[in-house]
Amino acid sequence: MTHRILVPFEIPGGEPLSPVLVRDLAPIEIVALGHYALPEQTPPQAAREQFLDDATAELEELTSGLREAGAAVTNRVVFGRDRAKTIDRVAIEEDCDAELDPAPTDGIDRILVPLVDAANLDRLADFVAALLEEGTAVTLFHVVEGDESATDAESMLHDARSVLLERGFDPDRVDVAVESGQHDEAILRRAADYDAVVMDETAPTVPERIFGTLPDRIADRTGDPVIVVRRNY
Repeated sequence: MTHRILVPFEIPGGEPLSPVLVRDLAPIEIVALGHYALPEQTPPQAAREQFLDDATAELEELTSGLREAGAAVTNRVVFGRDRAKTIDRVAIEEDCDAELDPAPTDGIDRILVPLVDAANLDRLADFVAALLEEGTAVTLFHVVEGDESATDAESMLHDARSVLLERGFDPDRVDVAVESGQHDEAILRRAADYDAVVMDETAPTVPERIFGTLPDRIADRTGDPVIVVRRNY
């Protein structure tokens, strides 16, 4: 099954994807979003008329490596103020299965997969597989909160691991981990030991609207790429 992933670039001055991500994502359809951030007083239409040609040329240059690697790339340039809302809107309009929070990387040896449940596991597995290199280790991780049972959490993770093994994942390279504590902080702490994170999307909470989403905070704290896989609601 072919998937589509949204890859955002900030324009002007955007950074190209690292060669590792270019190679790993080349088999996936790419929607490259060039987000041109505007100051509050600048009307989007005026900026579009003045800067569209330059922004389009820059986005073409930023995605040239993906095309050279054989990726199918759709470019979109959007002038606006709210980056998160723009990413979400374009992902829906372009029917994307996931969004990339990019970061430079020299290699991906360990992938963390935080799971709330296994409802979206097939889609998550597809994007984990896209990042797999020879010897890459995968950890399925769950944070136990409130009245939730650690035993139930471990059972869910082992069931999810079995699904990955049925799909051909190396059993010596897939493990599970359960931790109790505050959900976001536990994931942020654990992610520091990994090279990439593949996770489900979640509805943003009020603190996230103020301080940034969990994927953004993971990327900011670890400097590692994060793939957020959209759920089918």
